[in-house]
Amino acid sequence: MITTKQNKDFRILIVDDIPKNIQVLGNILLNEEYQISYTQNGKEALSLINTNKFDLILLDIMMPVMDGYEVCRKLKENAETRDIPIIFLTALAEKESIIKGFNLGAQDYVTKPFNAEELLARVRTHLELKNKTEQLQSINQILEKKVAERTAELKKANKQLLTLEKAKSEFLSIISHELRTPLNGIQGLTSILEESMRTTEQTEYIKYLKEASDRLIRFSETALLITSLNVEKHTLNFTPVKVRYIIDGAMAKLKDEIENNKLEIVRQIEPENLEITIDFELIDVCFLNILDNAIIFSPENSRIIIKSYENNESIIIDFIDEGPGFSEESINKLFEYFSSGDIMHSEGLGLALASVKLIMDAH
Repeated sequence: MITTKQNKDFRILIVDDIPKNIQVLGNILLNEEYQISYTQNGKEALSLINTNKFDLILLDIMMPVMDGYEVCRKLKENAETRDIPIIFLTALAEKESIIKGFNLGAQDYVTKPFNAEELLARVRTHLELKNKTEQLQSINQILEKKVAERTAELKKANKQLLTLEKAKSEFLSIISHELRTPLNGIQGLTSILEESMRTTEQTEYIKYLKEASDRLIRFSETALLITSLNVEKHTLNFTPVKVRYIIDGAMAKLKDEIENNKLEIVRQIEPENLEITIDFELIDVCFLNILDNAIIFSPENSRIIIKSYENNESIIIDFIDEGPGFSEESINKLFEYFSSGDIMHSEGLGLALASVKLIMDAH
């Protein structure tokens, strides 16, 4: 917050070799309650400035021993004193003298004989500028400190997040590999048993076992895919593919689930041969996971509509089912692949939908 100082809070140094000028300036400034110091010599002025804090210097140009130009030059070369505003006192009205003073770093000048109103106006202006500049610098320092602290906190949090993401990816990779070997054995044994089943009941048991193992295989593949996308090891291979072809592929892989739930899949593709340029391997998984989600939460004898259409330069693909939908809490965690207390994660769908978002983000 920028505050306004009183005149009595400012200290002004007068440097002039003529006592009468010091007296006139001193009276004008003291009447306005400014604190003043004075000296008649440039070298003494430098000594005073090095041992005291001044807010403004009124500096005569023409002085013996060391003139005002030299005093100004030395002050501006010193980092401790260069920001003190300097107003030159001069009887020289020549343009060259004034320009020389500005080139050395002076902020302003007043000519002799002094006009009290003009002098005070210039003094007030430069004191206010100095005061506001100092306070802004103070605020900037505070802000820079806060930014540095916040940056350090964010770096720490980001490091922790990266560590967590790495652990999640490693965990998913381990799960996938650990599931793969026994699942391959289960699927092989299921195929053998399926050929030797005699009763309808036994056939139904094998069918459910096969569906469960298929779902676990998809879970395993999704886990590996998420790991690959998270560590940016998957190189996208873009190719134009018909939307209908991708949908048909997903339906074929989920044929048993669709039939068991007595679902009707309605495809509404406009135009009929609509194509999208994609990484087919990823989008194939994406469509499969979205359709699988719709199947799991659809009531029996219901419809799932897959609608595809162009919208300006975008292609919109909607999957519409008649299930209960997601709660507001579920929507907020829809793409988190490690979450609890939500029905959508009970079937591994949290992982599936997380992969959908990662795939779309990759595109």
